[in-house]
Amino acid sequence: MSTATARVATRPVGRPAPRPQPARAAPQQKRRKAAQRSVRGGIVWIVALAVLLTGVVAVNVAVLRQNMQLESYGNQQSQLRDQNLELRSRLSQATSSPYVERVAQKRLGLVTANSSQTTYIRLGAGGK
Repeated sequence: MSTATARVATRPVGRPAPRPQPARAAPQQKRRKAAQRSVRGGIVWIVALAVLLTGVVAVNVAVLRQNMQLESYGNQQSQLRDQNLELRSRLSQATSSPYVERVAQKRLGLVTANSSQTTYIRLGAGGK
C-alpha cells in the first residue's frame, strides 16, 4: 500500500472566502442588447422625423407654387380688366354720333344734308 498524503489548501486566517464571480457575459450582453435597442429606437425616431419634415417641406413648396399661380392669375385678371376698360372706351367712341359723322365724311366722302334738302314722307294708316 502506498500512503498518500493529501494536502489541503489552507487560507490565511482572518480573510473571508472569496465569493464566486457571476459570469460577466450575461450582464454585458444584456447591456449591449439594451444599448442596441436604444440605438435602433433612436434611428427609427430620426427616420420618422426626417420623413415628417420632408412631408412638411413638400407641402410648403406646394403651397408656395399655388400662391405664385394665384398671383399670376391676379395679374392676368388685372390686365384683362384694363383691356376691357379700353375696349369699352373704344366702343363708346366708335358708336358716338360725331365719330360716325367724321368717319362717313373721311372714308366714304359723305356730307351732312341740309335740312332744306331733307324730305319727309308721311304714311297714312296701314302704311298706304
